[in-house]
Amino acid sequence: MYDLHTHTTLSDGEMLPMELIRRMAVLGYDTVAVTDHADGSNLETLLAVLPGVRESANIYGVRLLCGVELTHVPPILIQGMAQKAKNLGADVVVVHGETLMEPVAPGTNRTACSCTDVDVLAHPGLITRDDAMLAAEHGVALELTSRGGHNRTNGHVANIARDTGCTLVVDSDAHAPHDLLDKRAKISVAMGAGLKKDECSRAFSLNIDELLFR
Repeated sequence: MYDLHTHTTLSDGEMLPMELIRRMAVLGYDTVAVTDHADGSNLETLLAVLPGVRESANIYGVRLLCGVELTHVPPILIQGMAQKAKNLGADVVVVHGETLMEPVAPGTNRTACSCTDVDVLAHPGLITRDDAMLAAEHGVALELTSRGGHNRTNGHVANIARDTGCTLVVDSDAHAPHDLLDKRAKISVAMGAGLKKDECSRAFSLNIDELLFR
């Protein structure tokens, strides 16, 4: 199993990176991305400190992907910040999409979907078909999330992704231990969004390297 969207005490999460990774290992995950909230104030710091726990993660059988979630960054700055993150060694760049739960700047979804240095558009709310087509063109995955509130539009995201050929990922957006998903819960998120069995299988057997290192 994989999770490409999690948070730790490096931003607003409750767990140290290693506690998160240990708990994920016990749940059966072999790939975990730590993607704490980032903007111009902490991008470099996050990507400097996270690699320090790779060895410990490996001992627990987890491949740690060091990443960031660009959060409330003005759309005009997203492309440059995503490129900077990749240049600093980020394995995965997530953009905090236009969820209905927060005042995310209009245009965030479109900019993220147009950027080849962005890997995942998190909780994209009522994403438009045109923006999803851009995501499909640029290899940006759309997220189905279990996060309360953000998950209100999962069904819409699933339908738009189906119509446009977008890659779907299923993530927890975990901030605390109770947010973590076991296999059964992860399947429930996907099926609850309306995915059929073959679509669930495709989402869960995703080639992470193919997605991130395209």
